[in-house]
Order: sequence, then C-alpha cells, then structure tokens
Amino acid sequence: MAKTREVAPHSQTSRPRASSSEQQQQIAWRAYDLYVARGYQQGHDLEDWLDAERAFAAAV
Repeated sequence: MAKTREVAPHSQTSRPRASSSEQQQQIAWRAYDLYVARGYQQGHDLEDWLDAERAFAAAV
C-alpha cells in the first residue's frame, strides 16, 4: 500500500505568509494609525508598536 503524505490543517486555505519586511511594514502602518487616532500625541510609540504587533499576530 502506498504511503500518503499528510497535509497540515488549513495549509491549502490559509493566506500566504508575509515576508519579514512586509510584516514590519504592516505593523509600522498600524502603529502609525494608532498614533493618528490618538491625535498625534507623542510619547506612546512603544505602546503603539506593541499594540500593532498584537493586532497583526491576532489577524494571522
């Protein structure tokens, strides 16, 4: 009997992964959006970046 190759779940329906530089760009834009939404208030860059990373990870 021939061996069959197992396929990882959702491998055929999942979105292609973004490259590292594309991920960084998407996170940067999200962080900027958070900055704008806050009314361009400075001093929250790390918070915005981490929030953007969490949002990106949740979307993937």
